[in-house]
Amino acid sequence: MTSTLAHPAFPAIRRGSLSTLQVNLGYRCNQSCSHCHVGAGPSRLEMMESSTLELIPRVLAARAIGCLDITGGAPELHPGFRELVRAARRIGAAVIDRCNLTILNEPGQDDLASFLAREQVKVVASLPCYLEDNVDRQRGDGVFQRSIEGLRQLNALGYGQQGSGLELALVYNPQGAVLPPPQASLEADYRRVLSRDHGVVFNALYALANMPIRRFEAVLRASGELESYRELLRRHHQPANLEAVMCRQLISVDWQGRLHDCDFNQMLDLGLSRQVLDRASAVIDGANRDAAIEEPAHLRDLLTLDPAGAAVRVAEHCWGCTAGGGSSCGGALS
Repeated sequence: MTSTLAHPAFPAIRRGSLSTLQVNLGYRCNQSCSHCHVGAGPSRLEMMESSTLELIPRVLAARAIGCLDITGGAPELHPGFRELVRAARRIGAAVIDRCNLTILNEPGQDDLASFLAREQVKVVASLPCYLEDNVDRQRGDGVFQRSIEGLRQLNALGYGQQGSGLELALVYNPQGAVLPPPQASLEADYRRVLSRDHGVVFNALYALANMPIRRFEAVLRASGELESYRELLRRHHQPANLEAVMCRQLISVDWQGRLHDCDFNQMLDLGLSRQVLDRASAVIDGANRDAAIEEPAHLRDLLTLDPAGAAVRVAEHCWGCTAGGGSSCGGALS
């Protein structure tokens, strides 16, 4: 982290009520996008074990968590993806699928769109631009047209159509080391171009800042833009965004079941400790104190521990969530 002598430390944050469990099923993906903070791709082998997967519905029920947010990689490639969706829906939780769209026309996924519609899964789909050249430059040749095909599949099932109850949100990421433009005006541009040129409709657009971590950090470092981008994020910090950052109401679970304050902390291996969650154990026997502080929190700990009020682990990259209009898994904050 940059020295506090040169820059102020990111403000302290504490958790509110837990309303969303975001679960990363693994890093395998059918794409390798340049802006991917996960570093996902076809060669990644990390995948959540079935014993951990089975804990997820139990935690949703025990903590009365209303939303399961499933991500990856391409989470649909996990063999337990569909049963996890069914289990969450059976106990009344809303489900979000963080979908890259091209997975919908991969071999063996012919009925995926129909499955999502049948289970009334909200689809949050990555489409970093409405222009073909920009998307293909960021995500690979041919990805834009395959993404449009996926969107048409979803639209044909009712996704994005008014009154259908099937929600479709698109996700925008900037092309480089800049902040996203205002979300509302960008959404209007997306609606106009996608409807006019491709006959595609959707419910909402989420404009997300690129986080200077993992694959995108490497791109910035190679171009000599890493420090200037970090400074851009710090300079555009908006204190009002602190009230709405996702780490106040979301916990991120990695493919091994370990807990993190957010998906970005997960990628940096900045895990939650069990001691932080178990605030009642603030006074610990001296002989065991260090071990307790370092003990990683696991998904199973949420069966008995309520994270409300726990401190959030913050670092340099957190400025990305509060810069400009703010950035979260649900788009801009202000």
